[in-house]
Amino acid sequence: MSTDAAAFLRPLLAALEEELPAAVALRERLHSTPELAHAEHETSSAVAEALAALPVERVAGTGLLVRMVGVAGKAVALRAELDAVPVREETGASFAASGDAMHACGHDVHTAALVAVLRAIGGLDQALPRPFVALFQPSEEAYPSGAVELLEAGALNDVEAVATVHVHPEVTWGAVAVDEGPVNASSDTFAIVMVGSSGHAAYPHRASDPVVALAAVIVAAQTLVSRRLDPLRSAVVTFATLTAGSAENVIPSEARALGTLRALDPDDRLLLRQELEALMGHVAAAHGCTARVEWTEGEPAIVNDPELVASVHPLLESAGLERAPALRSCGADDFGFFSASARLLLLFAGIRGAPGVADVPLHHPRFLPPNEAVAVVARTQALALAAASFV
Repeated sequence: MSTDAAAFLRPLLAALEEELPAAVALRERLHSTPELAHAEHETSSAVAEALAALPVERVAGTGLLVRMVGVAGKAVALRAELDAVPVREETGASFAASGDAMHACGHDVHTAALVAVLRAIGGLDQALPRPFVALFQPSEEAYPSGAVELLEAGALNDVEAVATVHVHPEVTWGAVAVDEGPVNASSDTFAIVMVGSSGHAAYPHRASDPVVALAAVIVAAQTLVSRRLDPLRSAVVTFATLTAGSAENVIPSEARALGTLRALDPDDRLLLRQELEALMGHVAAAHGCTARVEWTEGEPAIVNDPELVASVHPLLESAGLERAPALRSCGADDFGFFSASARLLLLFAGIRGAPGVADVPLHHPRFLPPNEAVAVVARTQALALAAASFV
């Protein structure tokens, strides 16, 4: 264990305890008034109000940034997200949201925890070992990406390492998963258009049916992962939206499919795109159709820096946390865009088995981390800051 990191972390954790009651109250306030991507006006104002004693800057629309001076070196950063998802809440909590938006991904917990960490730092007598940047990011859940907008605004200038903590229902309560290498997948969106020729449903031989051709593509595409990738590497191809035709007795001239392609290993991302395009073209030709695909390039994979990960492990026990078994997810997060500027560290804080927590996934209408998760996330953020500051 870095004795310097441990020495810095101890008083920070002690100061953090004083800030947790206010952070829990902030969490409930944020949860009850969720706002979607790029519309986080009340959320941003509530955070700024809680940080009134600190130098808060507005950035990337509704985003916030706090820079704190350190002794020497490049800065380290912590990120939390401001936006909710378009889900109607069914938790029954006293502070539940009532509209068509909900903090069903834990962003309210992440944000309230980072506020507590900042306030605790502001009350420390000792100087920070390195400059520190806190990022309250808009639009993690939608495009345009808030992470990209923060990069374009220069928010990560002179930042050498950036960390983020995400609650996760697959990790045990009180444990933290933090592992080197790819831990979250890239995610690209595709729109396939299959073009044939229309005709009467009674005379299919006089038409080129794009619906059948597209169906064949969907089935065949399931082999891209099982037969084109190393079985020890993870990827997911999902077709989520299908559109074709306007009448039950007319073969349409066109059929469309929307979906996502996710790859945990960055080397597989381009390969899978090329394989899907080749498969689509061959299947279309076999059915007398043509096909085209439009790609929307999304988040890159999140690859945790090995040195940062190694610096975290010895500090977990001092923060009252356990190390969880490795978690690598095909979920995506625009935190990956920050790899263009800094080394990355993503930590998953467990809520599985927490008191009163439903066994449901992220983005579920009954997903609700307990208020005690604010303390767990804040302590994890604090140890990530301590670890990164001495690497």
